[in-house]
Amino acid sequence: MVVARSSAAPLSRRAVAGWIVNDLGNTLFSQNMIANYFPVWVVAVMGAGDGAISLVNTITMGLMLAIGPWLGAVSDRLPRRLPLLIATTSGSCLLTFFIGNDLRRSLVLFLLANLLFQAGLVIYDALLPAVSTPENRGRVGGAAVGLGYFGSLLGLVIGFLVLGRGGDYQTVFRLTAVGLVLLSLPCFLWVKETPRVVARVPPRALARGAFDDIAHTVRRARDYPDLVRFLVGRAFYAEAANTIGLFMAVYLTVQLGFSAGEKDRLLLVAILAAVAGGFFWGRVVDRIGPRDSLMRVLVVWSIALALISATGLGIVPNAALWAIAPLAGFALGGTWASDRPLMIGLAPPEYLGQFYGLYALAGRFAALAGPIIWWLVVDVLDLGRPIALLVLLVLVLVAMGILRPLASSIGRADDTIL
Repeated sequence: MVVARSSAAPLSRRAVAGWIVNDLGNTLFSQNMIANYFPVWVVAVMGAGDGAISLVNTITMGLMLAIGPWLGAVSDRLPRRLPLLIATTSGSCLLTFFIGNDLRRSLVLFLLANLLFQAGLVIYDALLPAVSTPENRGRVGGAAVGLGYFGSLLGLVIGFLVLGRGGDYQTVFRLTAVGLVLLSLPCFLWVKETPRVVARVPPRALARGAFDDIAHTVRRARDYPDLVRFLVGRAFYAEAANTIGLFMAVYLTVQLGFSAGEKDRLLLVAILAAVAGGFFWGRVVDRIGPRDSLMRVLVVWSIALALISATGLGIVPNAALWAIAPLAGFALGGTWASDRPLMIGLAPPEYLGQFYGLYALAGRFAALAGPIIWWLVVDVLDLGRPIALLVLLVLVLVAMGILRPLASSIGRADDTIL
């Protein structure tokens, strides 16, 4: 158990930069392996259906439902969180390097690589307090979101150069693995956590203690009803954000008939808007607080989802996506710039890792349920992808209803929680 907490170390610009650069690697992996080239390779090149991507993603997130809270609890029992991030990132990169050629083997390797990647995100998010203060947390988080999307741009550049010159998808996957390693190194080397004073216990006892911590965390969460409300609401809007990210490239190429080049250029426009959105909403968070910022972001999300669906229904021409895509990207950048500070504002600092495990749990449940909903609407009910987008819109509206009672003061620099 944690015996005491050390005094906070002074923040360094190098540490902040290292943490932000790591997010470039995260978005590079997300762009190429989760949202774009790997799903397109599975569906459009190897001939599998949307269900293959949904199945692998569902299994991964089902495992994360158990692993996420446990990993957060383990991180609270260690002097430093960074070694866990190094281990999960390195394993994910190694597995990603060997994806390609054989479909079944690649799906298994991707499942494992994505599992380690998602586990690493739990630790990465919990490092935000180590590189920020309550006064600048919105700006630091927003900068990570905004600059992080340059990792997505790097992913598109890799795909454009490799595939445009006659290369294969396996080369894209390998370069993605190498890029993730290189972009993670500054965080590994520059972020210096103040070691927490913890009781030394054997690894087996550490693992058992972490399971006990999960049970305590669930019971402790009852004392923080606003936190529970936020996590439930997050599950709903994250379902929409994660699912559209997973299937947007497939929607553009298969549903709307975009070429690979047109698809990448449209995604490029959306990513550039997400960069601007991360910076913009980060400043808004520091000015009005994360709760009010998130509610405004979800309004923009609702409009974007309705318009994207309208293109597939023939109500709005495909050309309108050149205006709709930046709107969606702007909202996406604001989503993560708002909800990280809101989570920190709601969680007790001494149990941050454990509650970040629950935060990740809500996100993984969303990432599990969203693709299942998409599969049911598209493949089982045969209603089509545009209707699936309208279902995602309903999920965002439900999230707004759940989150509305939260106080606007939560997460502000002058709030007593911080």
